[in-house]
Amino acid sequence: MKMIQCVSPKTGGTLEAFGMDVDTHKREIKGRLGVVPQENNLDPDFSAYRNLLIYARYFGIPRSEAERRAEELLVFMQLEEKRDVLVDKLSGGMKRRLIIARALINAPELLILDEPTIGLDPQARHLIWARLRSLQATGNTLVLTTHYLDEAERLCDRLVIMDRGKILVEGSPADLVREHAGSSIVEVERAPTVVACLDRLKVRYDSAGDLLQVFTDHPNDVVRELLVVCRHETVTVRPATLEDVFLQLTGRSLRE
Repeated sequence: MKMIQCVSPKTGGTLEAFGMDVDTHKREIKGRLGVVPQENNLDPDFSAYRNLLIYARYFGIPRSEAERRAEELLVFMQLEEKRDVLVDKLSGGMKRRLIIARALINAPELLILDEPTIGLDPQARHLIWARLRSLQATGNTLVLTTHYLDEAERLCDRLVIMDRGKILVEGSPADLVREHAGSSIVEVERAPTVVACLDRLKVRYDSAGDLLQVFTDHPNDVVRELLVVCRHETVTVRPATLEDVFLQLTGRSLRE
């Protein structure tokens, strides 16, 4: 991500943005990018509106045009009522929305987002998702990193799952779920009788704490076997998700 932004040098190979080499055309590339960093780096001495206006100067945007764009972006991110409020007085969700608005001030052709909704409450996350989807609908290209797999499922047309710096798989969220997790997950409490039953069925399952998870395209058959044949009383069925795929590919152990 930092290489695309022309912040970090290439470690090898070739890399182009907008058909230009990132080593020799840094200024041109940066002028066509919008960047949403993970950390909050807004200027605390200024209001929401002034943050946008001053940032526009980096791109040589005329003042009248910068003022128009700033007003429009505050409305777009539902921050118009906080126009003249200092950054330190804004909530975490408001700051993230303002950072996204700032990244759009130069009408970028490519928007790069690093963990755009990290640490936010559900309402703020859903609002940001709605705004990002509206940008996609108007033809903007978004590249984002996220640890929220539901976010990736909602926003990404194409994604890669990485582990220790290596790409494991890539494709659309729906295709990856279908290929690596099936349509449904059957969850049942771990017990020796259940393990024996699932082994007899020859189905693919995984351990998740005190639960066993069965990955299947035929959940009704698995549930019937567990309830009728194995006499197990509690069985849960849910749709498979991208998070199931991620855990299947990278494991469940904690990473530092």
